[in-house]
This record gives sequence, C-alpha cells and structure tokens, in this order.
Amino acid sequence: MEKHGDEVHIETDEARGGESQGTMRWVLGVGLFLAIALLSIIWITGALTQGDVESEATVSGKVEAATEE
Repeated sequence: MEKHGDEVHIETDEARGGESQGTMRWVLGVGLFLAIALLSIIWITGALTQGDVESEATVSGKVEAATEE
C-alpha cells in the first residue's frame, strides 16, 4: 500500500482480500458441467423407459389414441 498525498494506492490482492488464481472458475465450470450431465442423464433415461401408459399423457400419444378408437 502506497500513499501519495491524499491518494492511497492498494495492490489488487490487498483490495480483494485474496489471490486471483482462477481456481473458483474451474470449480464453477466443473460443477455446471456435472449438473447439466446429471440432469440430461435423468431426462434421457426417463424418456427411454417411458411405457405405454405414460406415452398416452403426451400430445402425440393422445392424438394416436384418439385415431385408434
């Protein structure tokens, strides 16, 4: 920290109270990727294991059921 008259000059790390290594960006990036991957797996496996009863609840299933009657 330097003082020139009334001006105080502080280093970036002192002002932030920490270091800027970029570790948090990696943690957030990996967490975001894992969340997207997990939700995609849940969605895809649910769609693949959908039975006949569940398919009638969709719009295309209702149209198909109405045309079969």
